[in-house]
Amino acid sequence: MELSLPEKVRHIIDTFAQAGFEAYAVGGCIRDSLLGREPEDWDVTTSAKPNEVKALFPKTIDTGIAHGTVTVCIGREAFEVTTYRLDGKYEDSRHPSEVTFTPSLLEDLKRRDFTINAMAYRPGEGLVDAFDGMGDLKKKKIRCVGEARQRFLEDALRMMRAARFAAQLGFAIDADTKSAICELAPTLKNISAERIREELVKLICSSHPETFLELYQTGMTGVVLPEFDAMMRTGQNTPHHCGTVGEHSIKAMGCVGQDKALRLTMLLHDVAKPACKTVGEDGLDHFYGHPKEGARMARAIMRRLKFDNDTIARVCRLVEGHDDNPPLSERAVRRAIVRIGAEAFPAMFDVKRADALAQSAFLRAEKLEYIRGYEELYRSILEKKQCLTLKELAVGGSDLIAAGFTAGPSLGDALKSLLEEVLEDPEKNTKEYLTAKAKELKRSAAQECPQ
Repeated sequence: MELSLPEKVRHIIDTFAQAGFEAYAVGGCIRDSLLGREPEDWDVTTSAKPNEVKALFPKTIDTGIAHGTVTVCIGREAFEVTTYRLDGKYEDSRHPSEVTFTPSLLEDLKRRDFTINAMAYRPGEGLVDAFDGMGDLKKKKIRCVGEARQRFLEDALRMMRAARFAAQLGFAIDADTKSAICELAPTLKNISAERIREELVKLICSSHPETFLELYQTGMTGVVLPEFDAMMRTGQNTPHHCGTVGEHSIKAMGCVGQDKALRLTMLLHDVAKPACKTVGEDGLDHFYGHPKEGARMARAIMRRLKFDNDTIARVCRLVEGHDDNPPLSERAVRRAIVRIGAEAFPAMFDVKRADALAQSAFLRAEKLEYIRGYEELYRSILEKKQCLTLKELAVGGSDLIAAGFTAGPSLGDALKSLLEEVLEDPEKNTKEYLTAKAKELKRSAAQECPQ
């Protein structure tokens, strides 16, 4: 079997060979090449020690030299080169306390996580596949190298990686591997929030976000996202739904594009339903106030998982506004945009469509038609350049100061009142009208509060 390696990767391997060392492209790049996918990066493993690697290439970076990893820079590209190694005892469910270099490629491959990631290749020799990774690729299976329990005791994050690879590749997790995850899921508590977040995002942004259910079935969400377990336990006795809150949320993720904020929004948009659930006199379930409480809970969850502030803000705004359904008039839609936040649009329509599509068929056509009309009005408002924010008012603070206002709270209140006027009637957004209105407001205030 012959694989096509980038010229620079071949150069690295050839350089080692000329110096008397072994070197192979290894891991995910081989897996992806065999699947006909474009590798995101190319890693190389070698019998050369880190100092020998550095001596062979003019530009290197000590990326993880204590663990045998040196980054080789060729032009503007960087390639991780790691010495064959044996891992010592794992004491934190993530990192080996020490590593020992070995001259054996096979020993190095034995320490890797899954069979599909434990294949190596070099031109002339071909594929090295000691653990039937190729067979597992054909079977579309995620299976640990060697004994699954041992692999997860070494690095608990590998359990989430198993689900993530299953989601990205559309594979199933091997029964023994899944059984070990079920047993050892509690050890995920030893993994940093940043690492958990990284795997979580890769999974939900994959082509198969429904694989998120594996995290629940194996007990992993009980550690990393216990709120989701409550969602899976919460039924929805209403004609609008046909599954639990969690089942609906998983389905909704698959109804939006592979955008991080949108997928997170669909995962968390109903996170507060378990806490807000009530049963009405009609015997049906109700979830009053869940959007606002959901935004609060989503913010707490995302902070716990160390998400960046921009993503937190975007997701929380979408969660809070996802069930806001204004009457279909330009006036009502203008006010909804201001109420929810202009920055939430047009993504809000993707969220609302996904929510509707993941519900039961009850009134689905009517819901989708409403969303279409809502979006059409939104587009019309933008095309007409109607004012929606203080920045878009035809007058600003300096104009009001010129009209006799002084800087301070009263100035801000006056601008907000003018925006209310314009939201009611966009034709009033002229400097002439708003200046006159501001003066009227100032006279009224003076009469109410005489000196």
